[in-house]
Amino acid sequence: MEKLILIDGMVLIFRAHYAFVKNPRLTNDGRNVSAEFGFLNTLLGILDKENPTHIAVAFDTDVPTKRHIEYPAYKAQRSAIPENLITSIPQIQEVLDALRIKIFTVDGFEADDIIGTIARCADKLDFRTYMVTTDKDFSQLVSAKTFFYKLSAHNEKVEIMGIPEIKDKWQVSRINQVTDILGLWGDSSDNIPGVTGIGEKTAQKLIAQFDNIENLVANTNQLKGKQKENLENETEQALLSKRLATIDRHVPIPVNFDEMKRQPPNVDKLKVIFTNLEFERLGKRIIGEDFSVSQENSASTPLRTIKDVKCDYRIVDTAETRKALIKKLKSQQTFCLDCETTDLDPKTAKLVGIAFSFSSGTGFYVPIPEKEHAQDILEEFRSLLEDESIGKVNHNLKFDLAVLKWHGITVQGKLFDTMLAHQLISPDARHNLDFLATTYLGYSPISYSDLTGDSQMDLFQIPIQRIAEYASEDADITWQLYEFFKDLISEKELSRVFYEVECPLVPVLVEIESNGVKLDSEALISFSNDLKDELFDKKAEIYRLAGMEFNIDSPKQLGEVLFDHLKLAESPRKTKTGQYKTDAKVLESLASKHQIAQQLLEFREVRRLKNTYVDTLPKAIFERTQRIHTQYDQAFVATGRIQSHSPNLQNIPIRTKKGKEIRKAFIPRSDKHALLSADYSQIELRIIAELSGDENLIAAFQVGLDIHNETASKVFQIPYDQVNEEMRRKAKMVNFGIVYGISAFGLAQRLGIRRGEAQQIIDRYFDQFPKIRNYMDEIVEFARNKGYVQTITGRRRYLPDVNSANATMRNSAERNAINSPIQGSSADLIKLAMSAIYQEFTSQKLNTRMILQVHDELLFDMWKPEEETIVSIVQEKMQTAIPMNVPLKVDIGIGHNWLEAH
Repeated sequence: MEKLILIDGMVLIFRAHYAFVKNPRLTNDGRNVSAEFGFLNTLLGILDKENPTHIAVAFDTDVPTKRHIEYPAYKAQRSAIPENLITSIPQIQEVLDALRIKIFTVDGFEADDIIGTIARCADKLDFRTYMVTTDKDFSQLVSAKTFFYKLSAHNEKVEIMGIPEIKDKWQVSRINQVTDILGLWGDSSDNIPGVTGIGEKTAQKLIAQFDNIENLVANTNQLKGKQKENLENETEQALLSKRLATIDRHVPIPVNFDEMKRQPPNVDKLKVIFTNLEFERLGKRIIGEDFSVSQENSASTPLRTIKDVKCDYRIVDTAETRKALIKKLKSQQTFCLDCETTDLDPKTAKLVGIAFSFSSGTGFYVPIPEKEHAQDILEEFRSLLEDESIGKVNHNLKFDLAVLKWHGITVQGKLFDTMLAHQLISPDARHNLDFLATTYLGYSPISYSDLTGDSQMDLFQIPIQRIAEYASEDADITWQLYEFFKDLISEKELSRVFYEVECPLVPVLVEIESNGVKLDSEALISFSNDLKDELFDKKAEIYRLAGMEFNIDSPKQLGEVLFDHLKLAESPRKTKTGQYKTDAKVLESLASKHQIAQQLLEFREVRRLKNTYVDTLPKAIFERTQRIHTQYDQAFVATGRIQSHSPNLQNIPIRTKKGKEIRKAFIPRSDKHALLSADYSQIELRIIAELSGDENLIAAFQVGLDIHNETASKVFQIPYDQVNEEMRRKAKMVNFGIVYGISAFGLAQRLGIRRGEAQQIIDRYFDQFPKIRNYMDEIVEFARNKGYVQTITGRRRYLPDVNSANATMRNSAERNAINSPIQGSSADLIKLAMSAIYQEFTSQKLNTRMILQVHDELLFDMWKPEEETIVSIVQEKMQTAIPMNVPLKVDIGIGHNWLEAH
């Protein structure tokens, strides 16, 4: 019997990417080739171990599948593909082509479907088939001759599962019942909803009793209580979930097993590819020991490694040696620390060890046992780590501080983060430790893959000597970068933004993340049911208006209904494939002509709210704390704005009535607390007034006028008290449009007026506020001369395209030149305010906690007896964070939930 290996290419690529996310594998010129390296290591390991006669790899494409069409929220919760993977995927496919391994891609189908189809065909022939993936959905494809070759998500451990193993794992009597389990249970990784309140075990019991979903929903009279209610209310959702989870085994592709036969690789192609990727070890493994990466692709000066330098790295693993190390570290003004952990999520990460350094070439590694005495060892270092008089250096400081915070230690002292430093020094470059070591120190560190090997073994399984060398080297390198960057920060005049804005903010963000925010999940579940009912009603209304039933989620069917049946447009726009366009822009243009377009827009919006927020947020609650703990990035956005993720709590809707219901679910920790919202009022307009020095704009703010009314009065040349709502609306668009360098064409589009009229409004605006035009001209000229612009505190944004011959690129850079100092200064302002508030709360030992930062707003979980104190502190610190001629206004709101407070 011949052996066929079918590989889910996308799963292996993402698995490889995240395996190296903390310590990516980089080429000498800084390219991230982690995905290529990890993918090939896994592939070669499988080939060596299994020696198949046939092999193929399947990939997804970016064309929507029938699942996306039927259920637009399918996989919608997933983040955008990491930027480096966009180039990695074709590179991996090029390697596979050189290895002469058959690649399958089919538009409109996922890799799962392709593999399911090939496996079905192989079952009819003399093949023993192994499906290589981590995706549990593949369990449904297992047969007498087809096996689930299940890789671990974190290492190369393999579990080969046949029919008995699948039946046992899923507790089913037949393999095809796996999709019934998934239909009830759902699948959060694919955003398949399942049925509310039904988890894996309940799903297994129900299918054991009723055999399949169809029979279950036909016999809900045998159930009781909430389970009965949920299944009856969500029958359609359960059946939909089953369809979404079912792999299509009839993809229209020619299956020729001769094309999948193992063949010798194209060595010449591989040499070129491996030389470009700098994969010498992998090249030797496939091509032979004579292969070496061409020197022309390496750095002109060979990089030093640990073998080339004199270093003193020590393991500190006894009470006596730890005591001596602590004494030595306490005698330093500053030292570097580096935590080694099992996980990239601080909430769940276990500490494997901590490395220290305080001079070049030295490192001390303190191993921390997995179970016994771990907290005792940390306790020995508490006084050192919490000593305010000793500075602490680290690379990606927030992560290490967060890990230690979850282990009960609050690191204090003057902080220096080499990653944050480099993000200010060279914002558009890479910032990982290996790249910085290569670029600034001419040194190639031990890679994470060298430490863990091809198997990506758990750090606790690695011999202490090896991990001590790796961790000590990291601490040593970070210390050397600190010595280098502290002078560079000064030379580039970045001291204020680095030492006053960014570094003090790190412990504040750690505190906010640790505090978390409480969510009324029951309220959201109830709201979800209301939205479900509304979707049902809207769907019925859409069918009534259309005069027929059709698949609302099918662009093809929807287009035919709107334009062939209802004839809503004489010349409807079409896609490249000849299909009618039915996107939001098209529907908005039709909304005034036919009610069905408005109903479709509302249907889509309700479903988006339900799938993106209402049903998703409760799943983000951390079981141990029963709160949501978002994570913040403070310097990844070019303007310096703080960014929230996992989950993103900065995009919770506020403008619509239904969006407000979501904010209503964010609540204080107890009835003794309330939520306090503090929001800067019109901060960007106040900052442009400050930066430009325009007397008219400054005066309007100083006397407390409504700035949009004042602008309308000036631009439309009427008395202030005669400005109506429509005039104010237009003036508001002008005010904020000017901040973003809006053109007459852009303003005309926004206001729905002629371009000439829009130009007149802009001209009048600059006549009334002349120094704003001067500021805009001067800042663009500054950018042309210097190549960058900067904020009030000195944060720089480099604009290499500002002198481009390409008008589109140049115009974009000019708009960024105008806007970046405004947005960036706004970001600096709230960061300074956050640090000042945090320090005041800490010094007064207040019970109130800062729990969210959302653009220009801060949210606090306030202990009610502290209300007067908190309001005073928050207003004072936010309004004086940066001394300005323009008065800053902070709107304070207090309520039982976020909606009431805002």
